Amino acid sequence: MLMPKRVKFRKQQRGRMKGSAKGGYTVAFGDYGVQATDCGWVTARQIEAARVAIQRVLQKDGKLWIRIFPDKPVTKKPAETRMGKGKGAPEFWVAVIKPGKVMFEIAGISEDMAKRATELCSHKLPVRVRFVKREGV
Repeated sequence: MLMPKRVKFRKQQRGRMKGSAKGGYTVAFGDYGVQATDCGWVTARQIEAARVAIQRVLQKDGKLWIRIFPDKPVTKKPAETRMGKGKGAPEFWVAVIKPGKVMFEIAGISEDMAKRATELCSHKLPVRVRFVKREGV
């Protein structure tokens, strides 16, 4: 599972997801990409599930790049706990996704296979995605 080795602060505020991706909106490494069209949080487990789904299509032919990393801790308080007594302990890690962010990139396979991989990957993610190609492919 992906998570940071160490962080400056253990707990973070939730923040707001407005606007589009500031960077990482073009296919830079591979030939095809999976681009987000919504904003949302993608957990480390969801990233891993999407990676496994894509890797099953690629087998040993293609190469996969993961362009997102879960570096935001999400806290939870135990069930049936009274209000107060501070913020809960960190439970899991998420990556903040904004529209336009390329999350995964694929190379070394045909376009049909890449589209199939994107479709399977989309079922594992909580945000809507679309298939994109690199300029000049």
